[in-house]
Amino acid sequence: MARTRANDFEEKRRGILMSAAAVFAQNGMEKASMAQIAEHSQVSKALLYHYYASKGDLIFAIIRGHLEELEAAIEAADDPAAEPQQRLRRLVGAVLESYRGADNEHKVQLNAAPALTPDQQGEITAIEKRVVRRFATVISEINPGLDKKTPSLVTPVTMSLFGMMNWVYMWFRDGGPLTREKYADLATTLILEGVKAVT
Repeated sequence: MARTRANDFEEKRRGILMSAAAVFAQNGMEKASMAQIAEHSQVSKALLYHYYASKGDLIFAIIRGHLEELEAAIEAADDPAAEPQQRLRRLVGAVLESYRGADNEHKVQLNAAPALTPDQQGEITAIEKRVVRRFATVISEINPGLDKKTPSLVTPVTMSLFGMMNWVYMWFRDGGPLTREKYADLATTLILEGVKAVT
């Protein structure tokens, strides 16, 4: 007979993932142990293994959950009917808002690829490609000439934008003089003005 899930299964699972992300971000993927994660999560090791069979499964769940939330936020913010420049601004704002409070998960995503199986890497890469493709489509609409270059410059420009967004956790602090909204405007303006200059 299958074991039924407790009523608070999802709540506990999310709590474990948040604690695990904090431990991985502080100690690194290799040094962090399941015992440390269980202690940080305030659960027994037995319960931790009930949710996740291995450290690799935990890392995969953290990254997949982080990216799924990011993709959902971007999809909700996107308006294909909007003027391309404004559409890009909304997408950038959605990414930066999605990153709020998720520094640990983001660090795990950026550093944990070696801990994933090929199948897990494939699933993560598929989500990342969908997210990047949405931005690349908008950037191509802003400057169609980018795709006519040899080689195409759409990907370099798109990834330059992600470079600005993905490393914001290294220096940005909520509550400072620069808000996420203002930085979204700044990052979008840098890309828009730069895209205009690419001829």
